[in-house]
Amino acid sequence: MDTMQLLRLIETDPLISDQDLADALNVTAGEVSAAKKRLENDKVICGYRTIINWDRTGAEHCDAIIQVSAKPERDVGYDRIAGRIARYPEVTSLYLMSGTSEFFVFIEGTTMREVSDFVARKLAPIEGVTATVTCLQLKQYKIEGRLLEEEKRADERQLVEP
Repeated sequence: MDTMQLLRLIETDPLISDQDLADALNVTAGEVSAAKKRLENDKVICGYRTIINWDRTGAEHCDAIIQVSAKPERDVGYDRIAGRIARYPEVTSLYLMSGTSEFFVFIEGTTMREVSDFVARKLAPIEGVTATVTCLQLKQYKIEGRLLEEEKRADERQLVEP
């Protein structure tokens, strides 16, 4: 079985059935199920995600990306700081980056106040954090390769009269 093709198919459609995967990969559904279980146990597949357009729900929702500058620690580098940041339930993703900041921290909150309180009371005081820059999400256009709304273009043709 082509494991990379299996992973790409699951990444594109997490709800695809084992039988549909088996048909696409020319194997049995049992082989697909066993492969998925092995990949989950090996932490290659770490979860399945639903993409939600929060703007259409009417619910209060505030996402932010926070750039975090930090000072590495002897023998552990940035790992201890990353571990402390990752434990907060507000943090949805955390990346060590190259560039002007060490970390990109993605968080979800209900309001801008909740996001700012998280930064001020939880994130910024962590030992080793030297600066933060908070970028609030204003609108979602595309998430994980999926357009949320098709662009509607006005007819740009001009009427030509004889």
